[in-house]
Amino acid sequence: MAKFAIVTGASTGIGRELAKLAATDGYDLLLAADTPFHDPPAGARDNVETLEVDLSTVEGVDRLLDAARGREIDLLCANAGHGLGHAFLDQEVAQWRHVIDTNIVGTLYLLQRVLRQMAARNEGKVLVTGSIAGFMPGSFQAVYNGTKAFIDSFVDAVRNEMKEKQGVTITTLMPGATDTEFFRRAGMEDTRVGQQRKDDPGEVARTGWDAVMSGKADVVHGFKNKLQAAASHVLPESVTAEMHRNMAEPGSAKDG
Repeated sequence: MAKFAIVTGASTGIGRELAKLAATDGYDLLLAADTPFHDPPAGARDNVETLEVDLSTVEGVDRLLDAARGREIDLLCANAGHGLGHAFLDQEVAQWRHVIDTNIVGTLYLLQRVLRQMAARNEGKVLVTGSIAGFMPGSFQAVYNGTKAFIDSFVDAVRNEMKEKQGVTITTLMPGATDTEFFRRAGMEDTRVGQQRKDDPGEVARTGWDAVMSGKADVVHGFKNKLQAAASHVLPESVTAEMHRNMAEPGSAKDG
């Protein structure tokens, strides 16, 4: 029987590119997203099932796993996530709760369900999409950056908890700004970061794919992002918060 993979956030962007790579590598696929699938990713037209589902809820994650129909999951790419721009005080409660519920609650529930299965048989691979945003205070993107800081830390901790399960590997992919629907959906198209040249999602996905296939713990995509991640560990948080403000403040695109 072919290997079986679940990819979330797979209708566009990094998730769609991960699905292409999994299909090329011979995986049967279950692809999930909260936006419609207009057509399967190239290379994933056979042995692929798509599911439009809200993974910010426990019920949505249960629907996804029910769609696997008890099949053993060889690979999980937990890529679903939402961003949210603008000042925290200007955001509706429903908006920031949806970011937290998608990026943290739904992701943790999915990871727990799948990792329990993998741990029981001591076999499986997991790729979690974190972000270099988790390394810095996200002025005008505060909730999103906070969720990614949580995810980056959480995955490190769970990886350590499971270190005796050497047949199970958990990899964190930490991209920077990537050319996806993220900035439009987050309402950040008028920001400097929204207008700047961004990384190609196919290249980001390849970085993550190579890392999870080799069992690496984590990987930052791109030299510029690696420099930014390194700087965030050295500079005071007041400095990195101001740097983030200059990139993410609404209307900043017209200033630069």
